[in-house]
Amino acid sequence: MRLLRLEDDGQFSLVEFIGDNIPRYAILSHTWGADNEELTLKDLAEGTGKSKAGYKKIRFCGTQAANDGLKFSWVDTCCIDKSSSMELSEAINSMFRWYHNATKCYVYLSDVDLLTNNHDLRFV
Repeated sequence: MRLLRLEDDGQFSLVEFIGDNIPRYAILSHTWGADNEELTLKDLAEGTGKSKAGYKKIRFCGTQAANDGLKFSWVDTCCIDKSSSMELSEAINSMFRWYHNATKCYVYLSDVDLLTNNHDLRFV
């Protein structure tokens, strides 16, 4: 399982864990945008993609996880190597377990702006 870690300098790194020794992590449930706007594993590896609309979701997840005392998070768009059919298949088969084992699950709804609507909601 590959997890995102938000570093002290605000950058993201990817850390791979094998077996059952998986640290506590948050997971992001979200709606997908256009393929060219989602942050990918390649973007993270190359340090690119910050201008993509999908980066906002990754930043939200990493920041909220840190606020909740978690060092790691998982987001499907950038934690899975979709260029590998074997890895993609394994991820699809493991996803229920990954959601089940997450310490926190955040939901990112791109069409809801709580600040504009003057709502103060936080679900945990």
